[in-house]
Amino acid sequence: MNLGILFLKVNTTGVITLSELDWVANHQSQFSRLDMAIVLKIGRLMDEGIIELDCRLPV
Repeated sequence: MNLGILFLKVNTTGVITLSELDWVANHQSQFSRLDMAIVLKIGRLMDEGIIELDCRLPV
């Protein structure tokens, strides 16, 4: 998985899954400063309610 692609997907859908959050948590020691800024942005969007946690409806 790529953090940039994840960020674009999360912004597009407005949803992040638990497995995606787990991946971010497990790999954060490998992230650059720019990557950590993206992670913080995702966290802020979650706090604001713009990104929902794991609530995708099956299509």
